[in-house]
Amino acid sequence: MAYILAINPGSTSTKISLFDGAKEVFTKTLRHSAEEISKYENVIDQFKFREETIVKALEDNGVKLEDITVIVGRGGLLRPIPSGVYEVNEAMLKDLSSACYGEHASNLGGIIANELASRIKGCKAYIADPVVVDELCDVARIGGHPMFPRISIFHALNHKAIAKMYAREIGKEYCDLNLVVVHMGGGVSVAAHCKGKVVDVNNALYGEGPFSPERTGGIAAMQLADACYSGKYTLAEMKKIISGKGGVVAHLGTNSFKEVEDRVAAGDKEAKLIADAFIYNVAKAIGGMAAALSGKVDAILLTGGIAYGKEMMQQLADMVSFIAPVKVYPGEDEMAALAGNALAVMEGREEVKTY
Repeated sequence: MAYILAINPGSTSTKISLFDGAKEVFTKTLRHSAEEISKYENVIDQFKFREETIVKALEDNGVKLEDITVIVGRGGLLRPIPSGVYEVNEAMLKDLSSACYGEHASNLGGIIANELASRIKGCKAYIADPVVVDELCDVARIGGHPMFPRISIFHALNHKAIAKMYAREIGKEYCDLNLVVVHMGGGVSVAAHCKGKVVDVNNALYGEGPFSPERTGGIAAMQLADACYSGKYTLAEMKKIISGKGGVVAHLGTNSFKEVEDRVAAGDKEAKLIADAFIYNVAKAIGGMAAALSGKVDAILLTGGIAYGKEMMQQLADMVSFIAPVKVYPGEDEMAALAGNALAVMEGREEVKTY
């Protein structure tokens, strides 16, 4: 056997997938109760607990560690790096363990991958396309004040996987195409892909760009400043308003676009207005990224969980198809994307980079 194991730690779960080449053998979501997680003060303290849970799940499914050739973990919060597959090394482990660039469960992906790989002769540990992928062109980094440079944090793994999938489908190389890729999930990221690099993208974590199911998106700076100093909110509360309790959930009380669509179908006028506003704002962002590519756009690719909404995606396509053809890829398969990156290395289609 020459299996690829993909590991994707989330806040209350750890998802694992085993692949035999490009074929998925199985996928398991290992749930962690609030009681289990609350035992640990920091994310890094959960390392052994999550690792042991993964090993047990593999054993329960009849998988021997020695049958695994490559382990690829979800990349965590690291320093800004170009897109690609990175072998886990001491510098990466130090940054992930110390959480010097931010604490998140995804930091455990590379750490657990490295630990498991160290037990298997000849096994490699990688991460691929973490959210901190940074390929911005120089002018895209400049904000309106030196205190506030623009920062690249987005759904890099899915963006890159979908862009490369589209390129394969049309018989071209990703590096030869100009694409606008839109990921629509709990957060929304809209990116200009120019000849294989994401030269501009909104900061999907910290509130830049269109509003989303859980994020406020771009708002007038003076309004934000007034709210911050109104005395009504703590810093933690303001951060939640920006990311977590903003956007659609603030307007409609739900972060589920399926529920929003059901309410629209039932005649809810407020839900219809907010859904239309969401599409309107995403369309404007697509137009902005088309301008970043000087209007030379080969295709617009729509992906993420919200892309399952056929009527909404048709509405969005109707607004932006004058720019370029629109293709919809509903959902996101992070596990297949992780394994696909590892397979590309194994087959010599991708070179491993050093962190």
